Amino acid sequence: MLNRRNFNKLVVSSFALSMAACSSLTNMSGTLPKNKKRVVIVGGGFGGATAAKYLKKFSPDTEVVLIEQNEEYYTCPFGNTVIAGINDIDYIRHDYKTLESKYNIKVLHEKVKKVDGSINSVILENGEVIAYHKAIVSPGIDFKYDKGYVEGSELHSPHAYKAGAQTSLLRKQLEDMKDGGTYVMVAPENPFRCPPGPYERVSLVAHYLKNNKPKSKIVILDQKNKFSKQGLFTEGWENLYEDMIEWRSAEFGGKVTKVDPKNRILTTEEGDVKADVLNYIPNQKAGKLAFDSGLTKGDWCPINTKTFESRLVKDVHVIGDAAIATKMPKSGFSANSQAKVAAMQVARLLAKMPIINPPKLANTCYSLLSPSYGITVAAVYEAHEDKIVKIEGSGGLSPMGADEGYRMQEAEYAVGWYQNQMADIFK
Repeated sequence: MLNRRNFNKLVVSSFALSMAACSSLTNMSGTLPKNKKRVVIVGGGFGGATAAKYLKKFSPDTEVVLIEQNEEYYTCPFGNTVIAGINDIDYIRHDYKTLESKYNIKVLHEKVKKVDGSINSVILENGEVIAYHKAIVSPGIDFKYDKGYVEGSELHSPHAYKAGAQTSLLRKQLEDMKDGGTYVMVAPENPFRCPPGPYERVSLVAHYLKNNKPKSKIVILDQKNKFSKQGLFTEGWENLYEDMIEWRSAEFGGKVTKVDPKNRILTTEEGDVKADVLNYIPNQKAGKLAFDSGLTKGDWCPINTKTFESRLVKDVHVIGDAAIATKMPKSGFSANSQAKVAAMQVARLLAKMPIINPPKLANTCYSLLSPSYGITVAAVYEAHEDKIVKIEGSGGLSPMGADEGYRMQEAEYAVGWYQNQMADIFK
């Protein structure tokens, strides 16, 4: 029977459970721990999740707090295989359970309003304030909406350049497209996330269409006059998808001046282009959090390239796609490499030790043109006072004219790279 006394007990019990569930957050709010350092990491992708794991390895006594709004993370790498029906969405889905249980990282699934460098605190949308000694921020990218492509246009013409729901939507649109239809991609201006990504996507879409809707065609309207690994891609397209893919450079018919996302009509300098499936990838800039936190100059975040500390906000280190880390491309592997360097430098700064000087970084980028045809580019870098430079003689491109066995081996390496990266970050 629920009388007043029992009701009061129920209320007290529920309150206690609620407080226990929130204790990991409220114990951090506003004040710093007395006997240890705290680093708050914002963003749980290739950059943020790697930084959290490696900082805990480099400095086990540091309290590491990882704040990521979503409980699951979908990777852009290998997202193109989902769009093409080679893998299902679960293949690119990952969570943070191992980071919590194995590495004792405090993971909060909350939305961050801003990183406030004036009070060394992260401000959450719910009003909570989490103080830090150092912060590592991996804000990712956001989009420049213009020419008629506005927020909400993704429902009709997805960019699928943030993996998850749009990955599945673009996949479904391809499945629903008639045989003989036209898939049109608009590729963005530089700089943008994963420079070979649009062209890998086109390749794998061509693989799907060739095997399922062979009368269809692909048109790329590029906002540039050249693109990453261009020779290798065009060679592969000629070998695998003869006459299926048409690439129009910005100079020769590719420049888009207006877009109608709902009706999938693009206006170019040479006339209108009608798509059955329109994959419009907008031009890009640093994620909104970077702007709200005062970390940007222009579209991106200037950093000290040896430590990745912001040049605008003290004690905040910016990694991944949002950072100005040229000559490194904006890629998952780059973010992973930068995260390890930032974690090491932060650990040393907290311990009042000299930083690694100069730190070394790396990037390897595999692209699949089909499940059995891979190409790659790789480089090793060194960070100097105000720039990151490629080490002479390091890395390189896949050779032109390689045989079928070589390309198949590269494709196998690509799968191995992805599996190893996911283990390195989330396991």
